[in-house]
Amino acid sequence: MDKKLLNALIISVVLHIALVVVLFVGDFTTEAIPKKNMAVAQEVKPIQATVIDADKLQKAINKIKKQKADDKAAAEKRIQKIEKRANDAKKRRTKEEARIKKLEKQRKKKEQEKNRADKAAKESAVKAAQADKIRKQKEQEKQKAEDAAALARTKRIKAEAAAKKADDLRKKQIAERKRQAKSAAEQAAREQQLAEQMAAEMASRNKARKQQMMSEIQRYAALITNVIEQRMIKDRSTMEGKSCKLTISLALSGNVQFVTNGKGDLVVCNAAKQAIYSAGTLPVSKDPEIFKEMSKISVTVLPKF
Repeated sequence: MDKKLLNALIISVVLHIALVVVLFVGDFTTEAIPKKNMAVAQEVKPIQATVIDADKLQKAINKIKKQKADDKAAAEKRIQKIEKRANDAKKRRTKEEARIKKLEKQRKKKEQEKNRADKAAKESAVKAAQADKIRKQKEQEKQKAEDAAALARTKRIKAEAAAKKADDLRKKQIAERKRQAKSAAEQAAREQQLAEQMAAEMASRNKARKQQMMSEIQRYAALITNVIEQRMIKDRSTMEGKSCKLTISLALSGNVQFVTNGKGDLVVCNAAKQAIYSAGTLPVSKDPEIFKEMSKISVTVLPKF
């Protein structure tokens, strides 16, 4: 029997015995008896109490025995259930292990069959490759003999033609080198002149574009400052004569992403930031190059009264 269950049964029996003792002592407690009936009470009362207490005691003992037997039977039943579950689990585990072993055996058998088939195929392929190699080798030897004969026939002709060709080629190469040197010098001069012209034109265009972009950025900065001025909550007593420089990060759509404080009065900065966030969207250029330059734009806010 489980040790914990045995301890529980012992505690239960002790508690029941204590309860019976209390009942027994309670039954023998006598009440005050008038003096004139004292003799009768002394003669009759003990006999009646003895009969009642013995009956209660026996009932209590029977109840304890029954409870103990019930507890023991329940405990044994629980143990049987646990043992049954354990046995069932063991049977399932044994069955599963047998199934796995069977599958593993089948896998190994198939693997062996595959290995034998692969080995046979490999051996067959090796034999075929060897036979093909011998055939090709014979063909190559035959071809080499034919090539050697043809080479011997043409060698002399080629040697004569090569000597004449080499002389002609030498003369042509000398003339070509002179022509290429002259052409390269002329081409280099033309390219240098063209590069200088393009560099000058590019510099002029870049300068004009830069000026245009700066003008556009300044225009959008003024538009943004105007939006801030219109939405800004101003207080002459705390803001007059004060300013704040802010850096605004903008999305391509004009949406405000975040605002960073620069130099300036904190009150003006906070009011300007609140105005920017309340606007949500600020004017931006549709030109990708200009927007790239103004995606992080700095503006100086000077409240007007």
